Amino acid sequence: MDNLKCPSFFKCRGKEKVTASSENFHIDENDENQERGNWSKKSDYLLSMVGYAVGLGNVWRFPYLTYNNGGGAFLIPYAIMLALAGLPLFFLECSLGQFASLGPVSVWNILPLFQGVGITMVLISIFVTIYYNVIIAYSLYYMFASFQSELPWKNCSYWADQYCSRSPIVTHCNVSTQLGTFIHVNKSWVDFNNFTCINGTEVYQPGQLPSEQYWNKVALRRSSGMDETGEIVWYLALCLLLAWLIVGAALFKGIKSSGKVVYFTALFPYVVLLILLIRGATLEGASKGISYYIGAQSNFTKLMEAEVWKDAATQIFYSLSVAWGGLVALSSYNKFNNNCFSDAIVVCLTNCLTSVFAGFAIFSILGHMAHISGQEVSQVVKSGFDLAFIAYPEALAQLPGGPFWSILFFFMLLTLGLDSQFASIETITTTIQDLFPKVMKKMRIPITLGCCLVLFLLGLVCVTQAGIYWVNLIDHFCAGWGILIAAILEIVGIIWIYGGNRFIEDIEMMIGAKRWIFWLWWRACWFVITPILLIAIFIWSLVKFNRPTYGEILYPDWGVVIGWCLIIFCIIWIPIMAIIKIIQAKGNIIQRIVSCCRPASNWGPYLERHRGERYKDMVDPKKEIDHEIPTVSSSVKPE
Repeated sequence: MDNLKCPSFFKCRGKEKVTASSENFHIDENDENQERGNWSKKSDYLLSMVGYAVGLGNVWRFPYLTYNNGGGAFLIPYAIMLALAGLPLFFLECSLGQFASLGPVSVWNILPLFQGVGITMVLISIFVTIYYNVIIAYSLYYMFASFQSELPWKNCSYWADQYCSRSPIVTHCNVSTQLGTFIHVNKSWVDFNNFTCINGTEVYQPGQLPSEQYWNKVALRRSSGMDETGEIVWYLALCLLLAWLIVGAALFKGIKSSGKVVYFTALFPYVVLLILLIRGATLEGASKGISYYIGAQSNFTKLMEAEVWKDAATQIFYSLSVAWGGLVALSSYNKFNNNCFSDAIVVCLTNCLTSVFAGFAIFSILGHMAHISGQEVSQVVKSGFDLAFIAYPEALAQLPGGPFWSILFFFMLLTLGLDSQFASIETITTTIQDLFPKVMKKMRIPITLGCCLVLFLLGLVCVTQAGIYWVNLIDHFCAGWGILIAAILEIVGIIWIYGGNRFIEDIEMMIGAKRWIFWLWWRACWFVITPILLIAIFIWSLVKFNRPTYGEILYPDWGVVIGWCLIIFCIIWIPIMAIIKIIQAKGNIIQRIVSCCRPASNWGPYLERHRGERYKDMVDPKKEIDHEIPTVSSSVKPE
């Protein structure tokens, strides 16, 4: 079927391989799929998946959530949510991509009515990719700034103002006048006029750490708000360019090159975390920090609070990177009979254990910081940007050999971000490859580099003086509801409409038949538990919605409108594509909808050798098909 015009199958097959290797350097002659290519090794795939799932959130969000939600007790809802929501979705997406060998858009041949869900996933990945590389640029800047004998944020320097201090500062006090009266004045007025504060009348406020002022005044050159765009911060723009050059260089051969780079980017963070943990454990106050992290006396009463369970479910959901399209894209390059079930278990457990392990490394050093500053750990612990670029750099500045530890830490953040970024860009290029395979074969390098260039230019707004507000805005809107909507529709479409039992039969074609009791848990999760949890999280997020803020700075109305426009632009393709598919179908309106709710004629295993009896009559996946008056459009019988 692949060589109908060849007088001799074997001779023609040989020529085909020569052509493939000369035009498609991202395909090896040993690849099972000579059209799209496969992972060179199983380990390439596993490390790419681990690198994609394990990201910055494992280091800067999970430890704080654990501390804030009862310490070690938080691991109970975290593990439960992994089993009920995270793992079922992860396994579903890995199986889906591997079965069809298609990316997140074309894989919706399984249910043409929902093809907009795949487009939503890719669009959200594009927006997140734009700001995620800006965070990598921040890490690059801090890493380069650490190549000094003394970290620049160790002390208040020329860039600092009067509020820069590691200890509380006096803002107001009483002074005695020549008339013997007392007046309450600003401390700056006291200093300017050479007066002296009366003891016991001082009013204190917390000072701003040198690392905090360095982050705002030097690294970001942050403006007063989103209204004040300012100029492009040139050194951040150069770091952003370097970040995109690294990504482009790693992906110029697709999975063949990125699959080798992840051996370093996926494994190096574990080396650094281990080194930081060992160093942190030798410092005074480390045990206090760790006890705050895991809870020397875990607060199990916290488990009665709905917020704790919501935090656990949300962290699992976003940490595993489900519904972004990346899992489908990466799995689509697997060989058909790869055991995607064991892969899902390994990657999910690795991701969660990494989060727990990272917490020990983070809190041991934060405990030391609290010890030397005479504060409680609760006063120094932070989350997100404040942890990565304020609290932890402040702690590292107090260590002997601070520059070394700082370089190590920010290089770890760099590698954590890069392998997640590799998968996101691969999601985009895989979508292009599925839609325009001939173009991608000949122009993979220009297209990949072109994507990087366009995304770099779009990201320049995020390295202006108001850039951090844009980063926070995109994260607030695009990385939230859009993903939840895509995940809910994904599981409803595949399990409830396509058919969960039919999908299980598809999986068994890849990994072999299993006893009914094996699928009992997955059926319970896919059909009932996971959809209910996702819908509950979605409703909770709507009820608890707040306008985005950065610190105490509120966003202007037009900024909030832009945020809503971004998320609407991502999800609007779901109804648009559904309408287009219905219009393209034939018959009356009911027949058209029914037709679009059945698999397309070209749904099934990509290669003919894997189709068996169930898919023996399917159309080649590379061909476009029109939906007809409702008949069974796949060779598979409906449930």
